[in-house]
Amino acid sequence: MKLLDRYILKRYLATFLFTLLILIPIAVAIDIAEKIDKFLRHENLSLFEVVNDYYKNFIIYYANTFMPLALFIAVILFTSKLANNTEIVAINSSQVSFTRFLYPYFIGATIITIVALFMNHFFVPNSSKTRRVFEKKYLSNKKYEDKTVRDFSLQLNDSTYIFIQNFNLERNSGYNFSKEIYDGIHLKYKIFADNFSWNKKDSTFKLYNWKERKVFKERDSIFTGNSMDTTFAFTPNDLNYKSIIAQEMRSGELKDFINISKKRGIKNLNAYYVELYKRTSLPIASYILTLIAVALAHKKKRGGLGVNLALGIAAMFIYVFFMKIGEVLGAVAGANPLINVWMPNIMFGIYAIYLYWNARK
Repeated sequence: MKLLDRYILKRYLATFLFTLLILIPIAVAIDIAEKIDKFLRHENLSLFEVVNDYYKNFIIYYANTFMPLALFIAVILFTSKLANNTEIVAINSSQVSFTRFLYPYFIGATIITIVALFMNHFFVPNSSKTRRVFEKKYLSNKKYEDKTVRDFSLQLNDSTYIFIQNFNLERNSGYNFSKEIYDGIHLKYKIFADNFSWNKKDSTFKLYNWKERKVFKERDSIFTGNSMDTTFAFTPNDLNYKSIIAQEMRSGELKDFINISKKRGIKNLNAYYVELYKRTSLPIASYILTLIAVALAHKKKRGGLGVNLALGIAAMFIYVFFMKIGEVLGAVAGANPLINVWMPNIMFGIYAIYLYWNARK
């Protein structure tokens, strides 16, 4: 690596960290202003718990979220400064092509992408889990929190299905439960219960006012009872299909969860696919945003840094806007989550190629 490459790479990473360290305290200050009254309501809540359980993980989550924005602003800032100091003119005079000039930038983008991929797929989910526990205990309004699953169906294997009309996840009890086993399209077995509950200690279900039906070729056998302890190949956790759970799973766990859910007949898993694909698409955007930022800022403009920064921030907000739209559309049943999540990268990738082509000239 040449001296010029080391110089640019050092400025790239230093400005990126500086920008990130500016954005994070602003986010923390805003969050403290919004939640200080909720913290003070709990007399048993210590400052250590607030910092260690909440704000430490808050910083990890938002530092990872702000990485593309911090990266883009950082590249705009120091590249504009290079252009204003005529350093890029000197580099061009040395017959260094624009493509070669990008070399240290892409080394820096690769370092940040690797860090972001590791955090997204492994580190941030565990951090989010700790933060969610704290929020649920101290910050959430439990009065309005819906803990009831309604009209739920689940396929346990190729021939076994369960149906639940209502189940409360807090009380671990519900009503109108049935399990059906089929041989092809023919019903072979069914058990129904007016009420049922889950015993977490024994990992068993208790059925109340149950009726069991076994279908044979020429006759049916029907049994009834007041209560019965039994086991099924699912737990109440399998009923809690919320996209927020995906944020707390490592990518390997999330993939396994999606595969099991598909086998169980869950219809719309797009919210989980969106979370999985987003963990890769956002870090890869580092290359695209770096190229756009360099192409916008490498020439000295009238108005200097302010113009470049305004253009950069405008482009960044457009990217974030399309990213959020892609996430929402991708989670809709029947949509293609992969295309929707990657659409901002595709659009801005085309724009980056256009800017690169013009900059080469």
